[in-house]
Amino acid sequence: QVQLVESGGGLVQPGGSLRLSCAASGGSLDYYGVAWFRQAPGKEREGVSCTHSSGSSTYYADSVKGRFTISRDKNTVYLRMNDLKPEDTAVYYCAAVSDLSWYNCKVKPYEYDYWGQGTQVTVSS
Repeated sequence: QVQLVESGGGLVQPGGSLRLSCAASGGSLDYYGVAWFRQAPGKEREGVSCTHSSGSSTYYADSVKGRFTISRDKNTVYLRMNDLKPEDTAVYYCAAVSDLSWYNCKVKPYEYDYWGQGTQVTVSS
């Protein structure tokens, strides 16, 4: 069973950058699609970005397009976040699912089987 651990969150000023990591253990991510979600207080969990296991498909929410970049290296998936804004403040979660039957990656929370515990990102001056 895949276990996911996020890291890299913290407090950053507007315009700053962070790189989140999602490290997998207990299994390989080779056949798993991975997505990043975020949830701000009082709001629903939002799909931010995803990457298909094949690497052939990625997705970015309009709110982060051009600022965030998802990448994967062996058993770790990264989310590079540049030009951070106060509205990016949230708990960020990574999630994984076997996506061999998918053509593209997806960002619906109910599609994902394995979740990390989350890492807080706060953008504030």
